[in-house]
Amino acid sequence: MSSFKWIRGACLLPVLLGMLAPAAGAAQQAADDAMQMRIAQLVLHNECAGRTACLTSWNKGEEFASLGIGHFIWYPAGVRNKPFRESFPGLLDYLKSQGVRLPVWLERADGCPWPERASFVAAQGSPRMIELRGLLIDSMALQSDFLMLRLEQALPEMLASIPAQGREHVLAQYRRVAASPMGGYALTDYVNFKGEGVSPGERYKGQGWGLLQVLGAMRGRQAGLDAIREFAATADRLLTRRVANAPPARHEARWLAGWRKRLHTYVAEAGEAMRGEPPGPLP
Repeated sequence: MSSFKWIRGACLLPVLLGMLAPAAGAAQQAADDAMQMRIAQLVLHNECAGRTACLTSWNKGEEFASLGIGHFIWYPAGVRNKPFRESFPGLLDYLKSQGVRLPVWLERADGCPWPERASFVAAQGSPRMIELRGLLIDSMALQSDFLMLRLEQALPEMLASIPAQGREHVLAQYRRVAASPMGGYALTDYVNFKGEGVSPGERYKGQGWGLLQVLGAMRGRQAGLDAIREFAATADRLLTRRVANAPPARHEARWLAGWRKRLHTYVAEAGEAMRGEPPGPLP
């Protein structure tokens, strides 16, 4: 068995939702399902404040549409320079693999059919946009599964992208966060939010901000609330550095407060779980 297959089978799958033991019985399955639903709700709230209209978005200053509960990136057709990893085509492939029938135009699309934000915004009431939004509303549960799948695939991809001597540290930090309260949420949300950190294009001045870079910069050893605090604080530091390194034309400082609010939810959710409190209202 390859090392990466061992990681997925013996390490990764049991801790996707912050658990160390495999699910056992109907009660455990129900708990897992409830945790997954909570993570999906939190991701949707982080991206869209819970508003389904936000499932079809194109943010000002960006070169791509942001779609679904995870604001999966979709570049316009014909774009060759894609500095950020495109995730919406992967979602479409996953939906098809689960038996979802896509609209014909979406099945045939070679990239986002709206070439820039202005045309995308102008088309919000068009038949195609309504059809796309309906698909995204109806497939929320599958989108949640896709988020989990992306995290499952992230660890072996991250380890393969770095020298062998650094892999043990990254794996240990991943396990540490995953074994902590709501660690599955922190990992799932962050890899969806800022990526795996393996794409050379996702760097400013040679410095990245993805999950790989966050785990690599962490130094603690024990799982628990302190691990989640360190994860959030390290991510904050790297995202602050990203803003400082970003091209001035992108005006990324405008997003930093929202990013920090998102990171704070990792600590808040972990604190509630540590105290044994039921999940509170979405932040």
